[in-house]
Amino acid sequence: MANPRQSIKRIRKDAPGREDRAMKDRAITERRQLTDEERVELLKRANFQSSLPNIPRIPGYHVCWVSTTHPNDTPQGREQLGYSYIKREEVPEFTFTDQRTGDFPGVITWREMIGMKIPLHEYQLYMETLHHHEPARNEEAIYNSAFEAGEVAAQSAKRGGKMRAPVVEAGIEELGQAREAPSFCETEMEG
Repeated sequence: MANPRQSIKRIRKDAPGREDRAMKDRAITERRQLTDEERVELLKRANFQSSLPNIPRIPGYHVCWVSTTHPNDTPQGREQLGYSYIKREEVPEFTFTDQRTGDFPGVITWREMIGMKIPLHEYQLYMETLHHHEPARNEEAIYNSAFEAGEVAAQSAKRGGKMRAPVVEAGIEELGQAREAPSFCETEMEG
């Protein structure tokens, strides 16, 4: 009878021909770092929805989907802000059909979402307020607080205190400075 230790030689670590799996997989594990392009693609997939069909552009309007089930951001609330429902006849090229139009007959819907539009000038005004003016005010407040803290530290340093004046790095001076608001409607105006 053969020696049992020799018959299982094929699974022993020191058996000839057995390679270290870690060495085989080394190239794969070393390539786990994502490239910048791969990271941007992941960001796009994570932040830009693709499960909803695209609403065709309507000249002079920004179009979007609004949830009928959201507790705060409702279609009725959007109506008060100047949004209006997108009627099927306005976008005949929108070929998706959804049987759940119930409360919104003649309006484009997809699952619990409803298509709405707002004139571009109003959309620009809202976007400027929410994404330019408000952040600029917050930025100015941060800058002013940092400036005041720097002044206190400088005064303390002049009097021999332990606080040192902060080092102002490049770009800090631009914080809190007025800038022109960007156009939030450029993509709606393109071809």
